[in-house]
Amino acid sequence: MDRQGVGTTITQHILKQQREKPEATGAFTTLLNELIVAAKVISREVNKAGLVDILGSTGKINVQEEQVQKLDVFANQIIIERMQHIGQLWCMGSEEDPDLIEIPAQYPKGDYILFFDPLDGSSNIDVNVSIGTIFGIYKRKEGGSGDLLLSEALQPGIEQVAAGYFIYGSSTIMVYTTGNGTGVHGFTLFPSVGEFLLSHENIRIPGKGKIYSVNEGNYPYWDEKTRALVDYFKTPDRETGRPYTSRYVGSLVADFHRNLLKGGIFMYPADMKDPKKPTGKLRLMVEANPLAMVVREAGGYASDGHGPILEIEPTELHQRVPLYIGSKEDVEMAEAFISGRVEA
Repeated sequence: MDRQGVGTTITQHILKQQREKPEATGAFTTLLNELIVAAKVISREVNKAGLVDILGSTGKINVQEEQVQKLDVFANQIIIERMQHIGQLWCMGSEEDPDLIEIPAQYPKGDYILFFDPLDGSSNIDVNVSIGTIFGIYKRKEGGSGDLLLSEALQPGIEQVAAGYFIYGSSTIMVYTTGNGTGVHGFTLFPSVGEFLLSHENIRIPGKGKIYSVNEGNYPYWDEKTRALVDYFKTPDRETGRPYTSRYVGSLVADFHRNLLKGGIFMYPADMKDPKKPTGKLRLMVEANPLAMVVREAGGYASDGHGPILEIEPTELHQRVPLYIGSKEDVEMAEAFISGRVEA
């Protein structure tokens, strides 16, 4: 506790990290603080969603060919409106928008790029399951053309300068990292003071877990290697601590958050359920890369089954990838199966 009897606030924590990183700037602090304000607004609307007409679908289809939920639209608008005027962003990329989001001409531009999923797990809104906002922040490369080019905005996840997520559940929690050994830290929103206060300092994911999270309804659409991997986690073997317990919410941020704290692996493999999505459902820039950075800084690992998610060179704004993420030993075992080092 500080001298006022209130725990460390997220703003205090960001400023402390800024002082410890000479390359950090006030611009970055401003960016994160404004994103936190947007999350507070979204949290307020999520918490009263059952009382007003913001549940359900808008009847529209987004760029991912998925039903757009009303809160999706609200969350997307709030983040764009809060972030576009601060003067620190070069552009933004959202799961809900088909193209890069330009900063309006009346606002100054900066050097940062924000990619975000405004409301991950939104199909679960109507049944009161935890949902969240995922974000990754990049620095614009020096020597660019000056034009808003997708090729200049897309960078591998290893280039992120910060990443994290907000989870809106029984409480609202922010988890973030600025990388380079600064750790992963969690903050819980205390409504009585309107602040995110430090609640999970220096989160470390167990090296090996006992939970596997995957949509087994897709089992018929997986290849032989993927089926063998899931069967491995389900097969009893006392020496290796199997079988694992199955826990699958169907909200990426909720499943990831649980496994980050308790250990385990989340998987969304490639499947042939939808021929248009042969590489899986999850998006590289707005889902996989940010969570991959978080889990790496917490001592875990994220892979596409063949190598680190963070090293993938993106070629499309809405590029999809298979995702295996969580405890390092579990993900390495998954990678061994998928890459063929362990025979199916």
